[in-house]
Amino acid sequence: MKPDIHPKYEPVVFQDVSTNFAFLTRSTMTSKEKIRWEDGKEYPVVKVEISSQSHPFYTGKHKIVDSGGRVDKFRRRYGSK
Repeated sequence: MKPDIHPKYEPVVFQDVSTNFAFLTRSTMTSKEKIRWEDGKEYPVVKVEISSQSHPFYTGKHKIVDSGGRVDKFRRRYGSK
C-alpha cells in the first residue's frame, strides 16, 4: 500500500442513541466527542440511530407483511397444477 493516502483506521465506539447500547470496533470514522470505555481509555464516539439492539429484524419485532396476497397470487400462477 502507498503510504499517506489511506484514512486512519482506529478504534471507535459506536453508540445507539435509542437504547444506549455501545460497542467498540475499528473504523475510519471519527468524532470530536470522546467517551471513556470499560478498559479506562478514551475513544471517539459516533452516535447512530439504529444498531443490532434496536433494529426490528434483530430484535424479533420484524413482521413480514403480505400486501395484497402476493404470495398466494404467485402460487396460483406458478404453483404446481
